[in-house]
Amino acid sequence: MASNEPAEPVANGVWATAKQSWGDLFIWKQRTTVTNSYGEEHTEWQEPEPLKDPVSLFRQLSAKGWLFFLVGLYAWTADAFDFHALSIQTVKLAKYFDTSKTNVTTAITLTLLLRSAGAAVFGLLGDQYGRKWPMVLNMIVLGILQIATIYSQTFSQFLAVRSLFGLFMGGVYGNAIAMALENCPVNARGLMSGILQQGYSLGYVLAACANLGVGGSTDSWKTVFWIAAGLSIGAGILRMLFPESKQFIEARRLRKENEAVAAAHKPTAFWVETRIMLAKEWKMVIYCIILMTWFNYYSHTSQDSYTTFMLTEKELENDAASRASILMKAGACVGGTIIGYLSQWFGRRRAIVVASLISGILIPAWILPQGERSLSASGFFMQFFVQGAWGVIPIHLNELSPPAFRSSFPGITYQIGNMISSPSAQIVNAISESHFKKGLDGESVEAYGPTMGIATAIIALGIAVTTAFGPEKRGRRFEEARVAGELIGVDDEKVREIERVESEVEGRPSAEDAIEKKVEVEVERAK
Repeated sequence: MASNEPAEPVANGVWATAKQSWGDLFIWKQRTTVTNSYGEEHTEWQEPEPLKDPVSLFRQLSAKGWLFFLVGLYAWTADAFDFHALSIQTVKLAKYFDTSKTNVTTAITLTLLLRSAGAAVFGLLGDQYGRKWPMVLNMIVLGILQIATIYSQTFSQFLAVRSLFGLFMGGVYGNAIAMALENCPVNARGLMSGILQQGYSLGYVLAACANLGVGGSTDSWKTVFWIAAGLSIGAGILRMLFPESKQFIEARRLRKENEAVAAAHKPTAFWVETRIMLAKEWKMVIYCIILMTWFNYYSHTSQDSYTTFMLTEKELENDAASRASILMKAGACVGGTIIGYLSQWFGRRRAIVVASLISGILIPAWILPQGERSLSASGFFMQFFVQGAWGVIPIHLNELSPPAFRSSFPGITYQIGNMISSPSAQIVNAISESHFKKGLDGESVEAYGPTMGIATAIIALGIAVTTAFGPEKRGRRFEEARVAGELIGVDDEKVREIERVESEVEGRPSAEDAIEKKVEVEVERAK
């Protein structure tokens, strides 16, 4: 096939899209919708761009692009450190509050449940007002809540603070990845997506290093939380020092220079356009929520209880378990970066499908070994592919998102998936603590290994199937997208649609309805 050979248009409808997506998975060229200078659209097969070496891709980023990327990466890393400061210290917290490990994981469940609400609030604020100040507020309040956790006197207070923590934690992801990736060149986004997503793994590594450094005493968990508070507040202060994203700066400049633009920018215009977007993209919203539910189960099931698994079933000391956890997540950082990079050429969906299937094959080698070295090696390669699949997600979600909603859409779908998967740690702990197997000394130990292995196998297969039948918009250009609610450059038909919906919200007739009514009155008078 020639690179410009015509292709069938992108399918509409759930079953038609699934059938087309499955077929496209086995065709090397990419089905692409192209718009010419006259606004006419056609679909054609295009060859993927040749894979460029990472150094040349790094050089394509401007100093400003690197600045935004690194601030987004730092915020996402601090967010992950905050979360894992609890998950890797489950045993310490259970002893401190004199409760079970399953009860402690209730805090993880509550955090994940409320993250979706935070994603909706701060994501929509980020799309309406800009990426900067919602992120600043998020990060500073997260730091304050980490400090509040330290001063919790009872387990009930601890759970209440962690619930509030989840609300603010949910707003970080959408704003961070939108800010980081919208300033990257198109052909570098696969690589930068892989690096960006590994902020989550890097946060885990840093939290595990902190846990290793403070030792295994019961009260040492507080020191890790102090470090987390400093990282979060530092991220908020750092973001205050840098400018807003260029789309929002340009939108404000136009409103100042043009009275007509300023008049068109009504507060209700953003919410009207949000309603129109949801009416048009609701199937994509549901698909992304299902995909992110699988993915969040994937990461939480394979890692949140892994330190506990090594401490209880494998009977490692705290230092040895922490070192193995660090190497495991180092594998995640490497895998996410490499597979995210390859997805720019190999395809987003193919990369996810292959990585998830390989992780499923590696499960026996992941849970059966004994000793620190073997568990470190198997954990490294397992997380290489688990987080390798995850490395594609930031750019994949951004490309599937409506261009004007790249803060709220990825954040909300990701966090709703997190909310649905929120009981994952509790489920793993509850099943493991109620089922037993023989340990190294022949005595019964909690069956964390079999529980995590079976669950991860089911999840990996679910991800492969969901992704194989889903859409892909690799290479989509969203960097010049207008700000949601700005009517600049919008076609007349969309303006009329926005005005019509806005009039319904305000309980008044639209301009078109008023004209039709006036014509009817004039006709009656003429009769």
